[in-house]
Amino acid sequence: MHKSNLSTIILLGFQYMGNFKVPFFTLLLVIYCVTLGGNFLIITLVSYSKNLQSPMYFFLTQLSISDIMLTIDIVPNMLHTVLNDGATISLTGCITQFYFFVTSEASESFLLTVMSYDRYLAICKPLHYIYVMNSTICLKIIVISWLLSFFASLILTFILSQLPFCGPNIIDHFFCDFTPIVELSCSDTSLVQMVSTFLCIPSIIIPIFLIMFSYTYIVLSISKISSTTGRWRSFSTCSSHLTVVSIFYGTLIATYVLPHKGRLLIMNKLLSMLYSVFTPFFNPFIYSLRNKDIKEALLKVMYKYSGHYLTKSKMQIR
Repeated sequence: MHKSNLSTIILLGFQYMGNFKVPFFTLLLVIYCVTLGGNFLIITLVSYSKNLQSPMYFFLTQLSISDIMLTIDIVPNMLHTVLNDGATISLTGCITQFYFFVTSEASESFLLTVMSYDRYLAICKPLHYIYVMNSTICLKIIVISWLLSFFASLILTFILSQLPFCGPNIIDHFFCDFTPIVELSCSDTSLVQMVSTFLCIPSIIIPIFLIMFSYTYIVLSISKISSTTGRWRSFSTCSSHLTVVSIFYGTLIATYVLPHKGRLLIMNKLLSMLYSVFTPFFNPFIYSLRNKDIKEALLKVMYKYSGHYLTKSKMQIR
Protein backbone atom coordinates (compact mmCIF):
# COMPACT_ATOMS: atom_id res chain seq x y z
CA MET A 1 0.00 0.00 0.00
CA HIS A 2 1.32 3.45 -0.90
CA LYS A 3 2.04 5.90 1.84
CA SER A 4 -1.21 7.53 2.92
CA ASN A 5 -2.07 10.31 5.28
CA LEU A 6 -5.11 8.36 6.44
CA SER A 7 -4.90 5.70 9.12
CA THR A 8 -8.46 5.90 10.46
CA ILE A 9 -11.73 6.27 8.57
CA ILE A 10 -15.03 7.49 10.00
CA LEU A 11 -18.17 5.69 8.85
CA LEU A 12 -21.14 7.99 9.37
CA GLY A 13 -23.74 5.26 8.93
CA PHE A 14 -27.26 6.58 9.56
CA GLN A 15 -27.11 10.02 11.16
CA TYR A 16 -29.79 11.93 13.07
CA MET A 17 -32.09 8.98 13.71
CA GLY A 18 -33.34 10.36 17.02
CA ASN A 19 -36.05 8.16 18.55
CA PHE A 20 -35.72 5.64 15.71
CA LYS A 21 -32.18 4.64 16.72
CA VAL A 22 -33.09 1.95 19.27
CA PRO A 23 -35.92 0.38 17.20
CA PHE A 24 -33.67 0.36 14.10
CA PHE A 25 -30.80 -1.18 16.06
CA THR A 26 -33.16 -3.83 17.47
CA LEU A 27 -34.50 -4.62 13.99
CA LEU A 28 -30.99 -5.02 12.60
CA LEU A 29 -29.96 -7.21 15.53
CA VAL A 30 -32.97 -9.49 15.01
CA ILE A 31 -32.26 -9.67 11.28
CA TYR A 32 -28.61 -10.50 12.02
CA CYS A 33 -29.50 -13.34 14.39
CA VAL A 34 -32.24 -14.75 12.14
CA THR A 35 -30.00 -14.55 9.06
CA LEU A 36 -27.21 -16.50 10.72
CA GLY A 37 -29.65 -18.97 12.29
CA GLY A 38 -31.57 -19.54 9.06
CA ASN A 39 -28.50 -20.09 6.91
CA PHE A 40 -26.80 -22.34 9.46
CA LEU A 41 -30.06 -24.31 9.70
CA ILE A 42 -30.10 -24.91 5.94
CA ILE A 43 -26.47 -26.08 6.02
CA THR A 44 -27.27 -28.42 8.93
CA LEU A 45 -30.43 -29.85 7.34
CA VAL A 46 -28.73 -30.52 4.00
CA SER A 47 -25.72 -32.08 5.73
CA TYR A 48 -27.71 -34.51 7.87
CA SER A 49 -30.86 -35.24 5.84
CA LYS A 50 -30.69 -38.13 3.35
CA ASN A 51 -33.54 -36.64 1.32
CA LEU A 52 -31.51 -33.48 0.61
CA GLN A 53 -28.42 -35.18 -0.82
CA SER A 54 -28.68 -33.73 -4.32
CA PRO A 55 -26.67 -31.15 -6.31
CA MET A 56 -29.34 -28.45 -5.92
CA TYR A 57 -29.19 -28.59 -2.12
CA PHE A 58 -25.40 -28.86 -2.12
CA PHE A 59 -25.28 -25.61 -4.10
CA LEU A 60 -27.80 -24.13 -1.67
CA THR A 61 -25.44 -24.78 1.26
CA GLN A 62 -22.71 -22.88 -0.59
CA LEU A 63 -25.12 -20.00 -1.12
CA SER A 64 -25.81 -20.02 2.62
CA ILE A 65 -22.06 -19.91 3.34
CA SER A 66 -21.76 -16.89 1.04
CA ASP A 67 -24.67 -15.17 2.82
CA ILE A 68 -23.13 -15.89 6.23
CA MET A 69 -19.82 -14.38 5.09
CA LEU A 70 -21.57 -11.25 3.81
CA THR A 71 -23.65 -10.86 6.98
CA ILE A 72 -20.71 -11.25 9.36
CA ASP A 73 -18.67 -8.83 7.25
CA ILE A 74 -21.27 -6.03 7.13
CA VAL A 75 -23.83 -6.17 9.92
CA PRO A 76 -21.77 -6.14 13.19
CA ASN A 77 -20.00 -2.92 12.24
CA MET A 78 -23.29 -1.54 10.94
CA LEU A 79 -24.88 -2.18 14.34
CA HIS A 80 -21.99 -0.28 15.92
CA THR A 81 -22.51 2.72 13.62
CA VAL A 82 -26.24 2.83 14.41
CA LEU A 83 -25.76 2.61 18.16
CA ASN A 84 -22.96 5.18 18.30
CA ASP A 85 -24.06 7.50 15.47
CA GLY A 86 -21.01 6.48 13.49
CA ALA A 87 -17.91 4.35 13.86
CA THR A 88 -14.18 4.45 13.19
CA ILE A 89 -12.32 1.81 11.22
CA SER A 90 -8.69 1.58 10.17
CA LEU A 91 -7.82 1.98 6.49
CA THR A 92 -6.58 -1.62 6.43
CA GLY A 93 -9.76 -2.79 8.13
CA CYS A 94 -11.86 -0.84 5.62
CA ILE A 95 -10.13 -2.41 2.62
CA THR A 96 -10.35 -5.85 4.27
CA GLN A 97 -14.09 -5.40 4.74
CA PHE A 98 -14.37 -4.45 1.09
CA TYR A 99 -12.43 -7.59 0.08
CA PHE A 100 -14.79 -9.96 1.86
CA PHE A 101 -17.79 -7.99 0.62
CA VAL A 102 -16.71 -8.39 -3.02
CA THR A 103 -15.83 -12.06 -2.45
CA SER A 104 -19.27 -12.87 -1.04
CA GLU A 105 -21.10 -10.92 -3.77
CA ALA A 106 -19.04 -12.51 -6.56
CA SER A 107 -19.47 -16.00 -5.11
CA GLU A 108 -23.23 -15.51 -4.84
CA SER A 109 -23.33 -14.43 -8.48
CA PHE A 110 -21.38 -17.52 -9.60
CA LEU A 111 -23.44 -19.83 -7.39
CA LEU A 112 -26.74 -18.47 -8.69
CA THR A 113 -25.45 -19.11 -12.21
CA VAL A 114 -24.47 -22.68 -11.34
CA MET A 115 -27.88 -23.25 -9.76
CA SER A 116 -29.63 -21.99 -12.90
CA TYR A 117 -27.57 -24.44 -14.98
CA ASP A 118 -28.56 -27.19 -12.54
CA ARG A 119 -32.26 -26.34 -13.07
CA TYR A 120 -31.70 -26.21 -16.84
CA LEU A 121 -30.26 -29.72 -16.85
CA ALA A 122 -32.95 -31.08 -14.52
CA ILE A 123 -35.81 -29.74 -16.65
CA CYS A 124 -34.42 -29.64 -20.20
CA LYS A 125 -31.94 -32.55 -20.12
CA PRO A 126 -33.28 -34.90 -17.42
CA LEU A 127 -31.71 -38.04 -18.95
CA HIS A 128 -28.24 -36.47 -18.84
CA TYR A 129 -28.63 -34.87 -15.41
CA ILE A 130 -27.32 -37.75 -13.29
CA TYR A 131 -24.18 -38.04 -15.43
CA VAL A 132 -23.41 -34.36 -15.80
CA MET A 133 -24.18 -33.35 -12.20
CA ASN A 134 -22.35 -36.09 -10.35
CA SER A 135 -20.67 -35.42 -7.00
CA THR A 136 -17.17 -34.99 -8.47
CA ILE A 137 -18.26 -32.42 -11.05
CA CYS A 138 -20.37 -30.55 -8.47
CA LEU A 139 -17.38 -30.30 -6.13
CA LYS A 140 -15.15 -29.05 -8.96
CA ILE A 141 -17.72 -26.43 -9.96
CA ILE A 142 -17.97 -25.14 -6.40
CA VAL A 143 -14.19 -25.01 -5.93
CA ILE A 144 -13.79 -23.10 -9.21
CA SER A 145 -16.59 -20.68 -8.24
CA TRP A 146 -14.98 -19.86 -4.90
CA LEU A 147 -11.48 -19.58 -6.40
CA LEU A 148 -12.74 -17.18 -9.07
CA SER A 149 -14.46 -15.11 -6.37
CA PHE A 150 -11.35 -14.91 -4.18
CA PHE A 151 -9.11 -14.19 -7.17
CA ALA A 152 -11.30 -11.42 -8.63
CA SER A 153 -11.64 -9.80 -5.19
CA LEU A 154 -7.90 -10.05 -4.60
CA ILE A 155 -7.06 -8.30 -7.87
CA LEU A 156 -9.45 -5.40 -7.25
CA THR A 157 -8.54 -5.04 -3.58
CA PHE A 158 -4.80 -5.12 -4.29
CA ILE A 159 -5.02 -2.34 -6.90
CA LEU A 160 -7.30 -0.36 -4.60
CA SER A 161 -4.83 -0.71 -1.71
CA GLN A 162 -2.05 0.76 -3.85
CA LEU A 163 -3.81 4.13 -4.07
CA PRO A 164 -2.55 6.94 -1.84
CA PHE A 165 -5.29 8.12 0.50
CA CYS A 166 -5.15 11.65 1.87
CA GLY A 167 -8.64 12.52 2.86
CA PRO A 168 -11.04 13.60 3.91
CA ASN A 169 -11.33 10.53 6.13
CA ILE A 170 -15.13 10.44 6.24
CA ILE A 171 -17.34 7.91 4.42
CA ASP A 172 -21.05 8.70 4.46
CA HIS A 173 -22.07 5.05 4.37
CA PHE A 174 -22.47 2.13 6.77
CA PHE A 175 -19.73 0.00 5.20
CA CYS A 176 -16.65 0.37 2.99
CA ASP A 177 -18.05 0.15 -0.52
CA PHE A 178 -16.00 0.69 -3.68
CA THR A 179 -16.97 4.25 -4.65
CA PRO A 180 -16.69 5.75 -1.12
CA ILE A 181 -13.19 4.26 -0.72
CA VAL A 182 -12.02 5.48 -4.14
CA GLU A 183 -13.26 9.00 -3.34
CA LEU A 184 -10.80 9.13 -0.43
CA SER A 185 -7.84 8.85 -2.80
CA CYS A 186 -5.90 11.92 -3.86
CA SER A 187 -4.47 10.42 -7.06
CA ASP A 188 -5.65 9.24 -10.47
CA THR A 189 -8.15 6.41 -9.95
CA SER A 190 -8.77 5.58 -13.60
CA LEU A 191 -6.89 2.26 -13.39
CA VAL A 192 -8.86 0.90 -10.45
CA GLN A 193 -12.10 2.13 -12.07
CA MET A 194 -11.18 0.33 -15.28
CA VAL A 195 -10.29 -2.88 -13.45
CA SER A 196 -13.55 -2.74 -11.51
CA THR A 197 -15.53 -2.37 -14.74
CA PHE A 198 -13.59 -5.18 -16.40
CA LEU A 199 -14.13 -7.58 -13.46
CA CYS A 200 -17.87 -6.87 -13.55
CA ILE A 201 -18.00 -8.63 -16.94
CA PRO A 202 -17.13 -12.17 -15.70
CA SER A 203 -18.61 -11.62 -12.23
CA ILE A 204 -21.97 -10.04 -13.05
CA ILE A 205 -22.66 -9.46 -16.76
CA ILE A 206 -21.84 -12.96 -18.05
CA PRO A 207 -23.68 -14.69 -15.16
CA ILE A 208 -26.80 -12.59 -15.86
CA PHE A 209 -26.78 -13.61 -19.54
CA LEU A 210 -26.15 -17.27 -18.68
CA ILE A 211 -29.06 -17.24 -16.23
CA MET A 212 -31.31 -15.60 -18.82
CA PHE A 213 -30.17 -18.17 -21.39
CA SER A 214 -30.92 -21.05 -19.00
CA TYR A 215 -34.38 -19.76 -18.09
CA THR A 216 -35.26 -19.12 -21.72
CA TYR A 217 -34.76 -22.82 -22.43
CA ILE A 218 -36.49 -23.77 -19.18
CA VAL A 219 -39.59 -21.75 -20.11
CA LEU A 220 -39.60 -23.23 -23.62
CA SER A 221 -39.33 -26.76 -22.22
CA ILE A 222 -42.06 -26.19 -19.65
CA SER A 223 -44.39 -24.73 -22.30
CA LYS A 224 -44.15 -28.00 -24.23
CA ILE A 225 -45.53 -30.01 -21.30
CA SER A 226 -49.13 -30.91 -22.11
CA SER A 227 -50.64 -31.01 -18.60
CA THR A 228 -51.10 -27.91 -16.45
CA THR A 229 -50.08 -29.89 -13.35
CA GLY A 230 -46.85 -30.98 -15.02
CA ARG A 231 -46.00 -27.45 -16.10
CA TRP A 232 -46.62 -26.08 -12.60
CA ARG A 233 -44.61 -28.89 -10.97
CA SER A 234 -41.65 -28.22 -13.27
CA PHE A 235 -41.75 -24.48 -12.74
CA SER A 236 -42.08 -24.82 -8.95
CA THR A 237 -38.68 -26.55 -8.80
CA CYS A 238 -36.97 -23.34 -9.95
CA SER A 239 -39.35 -20.64 -8.65
CA SER A 240 -37.36 -20.11 -5.42
CA HIS A 241 -34.11 -19.72 -7.34
CA LEU A 242 -35.71 -17.31 -9.79
CA THR A 243 -37.02 -15.21 -6.88
CA VAL A 244 -33.54 -14.99 -5.30
CA VAL A 245 -31.97 -14.15 -8.68
CA SER A 246 -34.48 -11.32 -9.22
CA ILE A 247 -33.85 -9.81 -5.77
CA PHE A 248 -30.05 -10.15 -5.94
CA TYR A 249 -29.42 -8.79 -9.43
CA GLY A 250 -32.29 -6.31 -9.24
CA THR A 251 -30.80 -4.56 -6.22
CA LEU A 252 -27.25 -4.68 -7.64
CA ILE A 253 -28.38 -3.09 -10.91
CA ALA A 254 -30.42 -0.46 -9.08
CA THR A 255 -27.40 0.42 -6.91
CA TYR A 256 -24.49 0.31 -9.35
CA VAL A 257 -25.88 0.51 -12.89
CA LEU A 258 -28.76 2.99 -12.79
CA PRO A 259 -27.77 6.71 -12.79
CA HIS A 260 -26.77 8.11 -9.39
CA LYS A 261 -27.25 11.75 -10.34
CA GLY A 262 -29.93 13.36 -8.23
CA ARG A 263 -30.29 10.32 -5.99
CA LEU A 264 -30.30 11.02 -2.25
CA LEU A 265 -27.57 9.47 -0.10
CA ILE A 266 -30.19 7.82 2.09
CA MET A 267 -31.58 6.10 -1.03
CA ASN A 268 -28.12 4.69 -1.83
CA LYS A 269 -27.87 3.38 1.72
CA LEU A 270 -31.30 1.77 1.59
CA LEU A 271 -30.49 0.09 -1.74
CA SER A 272 -27.20 -1.16 -0.29
CA MET A 273 -29.10 -2.57 2.67
CA LEU A 274 -31.32 -4.58 0.31
CA TYR A 275 -28.47 -6.69 -1.10
CA SER A 276 -26.08 -6.64 1.87
CA VAL A 277 -28.55 -7.16 4.75
CA PHE A 278 -31.99 -8.18 3.54
CA THR A 279 -31.04 -10.57 0.71
CA PRO A 280 -29.10 -12.93 3.04
CA PHE A 281 -32.03 -12.61 5.46
CA PHE A 282 -34.72 -13.50 2.89
CA ASN A 283 -32.85 -16.33 1.11
CA PRO A 284 -33.41 -19.03 3.78
CA PHE A 285 -37.12 -18.14 3.97
CA ILE A 286 -37.54 -18.20 0.20
CA TYR A 287 -35.90 -21.59 -0.13
CA SER A 288 -37.46 -23.17 2.96
CA LEU A 289 -41.02 -21.84 2.81
CA ARG A 290 -41.35 -22.70 -0.88
CA ASN A 291 -39.52 -26.02 -0.74
CA LYS A 292 -41.37 -29.15 0.33
CA ASP A 293 -38.20 -31.24 0.87
CA ILE A 294 -36.62 -28.73 3.25
CA LYS A 295 -39.84 -28.33 5.23
CA GLU A 296 -40.13 -32.12 5.56
CA ALA A 297 -36.49 -32.40 6.65
CA LEU A 298 -37.04 -29.68 9.27
CA LEU A 299 -40.15 -31.41 10.60
CA LYS A 300 -38.29 -34.73 10.84
CA VAL A 301 -35.45 -33.11 12.80
CA MET A 302 -37.90 -31.35 15.11
CA TYR A 303 -39.88 -34.57 15.61
CA LYS A 304 -36.71 -36.57 16.24
CA TYR A 305 -35.30 -34.22 18.86
CA SER A 306 -38.65 -33.51 20.51
CA GLY A 307 -39.25 -37.27 20.77
CA HIS A 308 -35.77 -37.76 22.18
CA TYR A 309 -36.38 -34.98 24.72
CA LEU A 310 -39.74 -36.45 25.82
CA THR A 311 -38.23 -39.92 26.22
CA LYS A 312 -35.36 -38.51 28.26
CA SER A 313 -37.79 -36.54 30.45
CA LYS A 314 -39.92 -39.63 31.15
CA MET A 315 -36.83 -41.60 32.15
CA GLN A 316 -35.76 -38.84 34.54
CA ILE A 317 -39.25 -38.74 36.10
CA ARG A 318 -39.18 -42.50 36.67
